[in-house]
Amino acid sequence: MSMHEKIEKNIGLMIVLIILVVSVGGLVEIVPLYFQKSTTEPVAGLKPYGALELTGRDIYVREGCYNCHSQMIRPFRAETERYGHYSVAGEFVYDRPFQWGSKRTGPDLARVGGRYNDEWHRLHLMNPRDLVPESNMPGYPWLASTAADADIIQTKMNALRMLGHPYADEEIARAPETLKGKSEMDALIAYLQVMGTALAKAR
Repeated sequence: MSMHEKIEKNIGLMIVLIILVVSVGGLVEIVPLYFQKSTTEPVAGLKPYGALELTGRDIYVREGCYNCHSQMIRPFRAETERYGHYSVAGEFVYDRPFQWGSKRTGPDLARVGGRYNDEWHRLHLMNPRDLVPESNMPGYPWLASTAADADIIQTKMNALRMLGHPYADEEIARAPETLKGKSEMDALIAYLQVMGTALAKAR
């Protein structure tokens, strides 16, 4: 009986070998990415989110915005003509987890930062159809009356610093003051306004 035949007839051995082959293949594709500068180093000018933007990002995730909005622009002509420069890994070094996504019920938000002013975002979040009549996005009016949570922001920033985010002691110390008097809507708008701006500045 040949080796090939033995493997085919021994299901347990075949499963082990399949897992081994898939594991090696995955490692060969994934491990090199941890050593490439393009995937591990931030693009020029990229800074970790400030206290307000970080809080806004958490609200963005909490409210499930990523379920309908992608933050990844593919490197295809139709994509770049509509949304701008394609997404690169260096833009998202400080995103944990990143919000690339693939579903586009709503428009891609990878380059939304600076495209509209704060008041436009405020009106859009209150009732999207006031600005975009065909929108099926729900409104988020309660964000305007809910205070941004300043109690845990320092804990978050300290945890992120342990993971490599270059927060200074002073920045963490003044984080609660930065959120004082701010609503969750203010924080979410601040996050939206920095999306995709680092790459534009680097170019």
